[in-house]
Amino acid sequence: MAAVDLGGVMTDLLTELAWLDDYGPLQDIFCVSFVRGLDPPEVVRRFGGVGGEQMTFGELNNLVAEYVAQTQGGNGGGYVGVVSSGEWSVAVEPWGWQGNLSEVVARLSKESEVVAVNRHDYAEAHFVHAVDGTVVAGFTPCLPSRTYGSESERLIQVMREAGLDPGGDERPSNPIAAAFAVAAGVTGVVFTPEMLERLLLVGDIRT
Repeated sequence: MAAVDLGGVMTDLLTELAWLDDYGPLQDIFCVSFVRGLDPPEVVRRFGGVGGEQMTFGELNNLVAEYVAQTQGGNGGGYVGVVSSGEWSVAVEPWGWQGNLSEVVARLSKESEVVAVNRHDYAEAHFVHAVDGTVVAGFTPCLPSRTYGSESERLIQVMREAGLDPGGDERPSNPIAAAFAVAAGVTGVVFTPEMLERLLLVGDIRT
């Protein structure tokens, strides 16, 4: 899917997404994956999840907090919550990063398309866009000159519109909001706090 031109609405969009750079409900480690054409149960299955139960975000967060306390957080959050948005499913991993792992990206994008944004304040944030098992474009939001993928130039225009300069070496002021703006340019889905107010299908992905 080609990136959408967001030039005329980018300022408003970055303002709407600013909560993702703050220490908000998702805090400082999380991953959000947008998966095209798959329903939430299939997304949970492709994550390697067991079962699936409708929960609020608060209930999901409680499960994650218990697991992180048991494991000291080294294995991620252990759970994923998925909600539909148009033709996309949106998978949320509090304290997680499974959606950024190459093998999970390959499974999620098989005969489909996935865009994932991972914030990790104690390691490195990532953006990845994959189609049918192949990473077509990816970058590091805090250092957008680090791009990769089979068509790494595909997102250059929308990255620049979001304030991510692939030719620069300076850290953007709002790297996570900008990465989610790029995700919106690919998917047409804006990840708002209201998505966390809906019931999510929660799968157990503990390792």
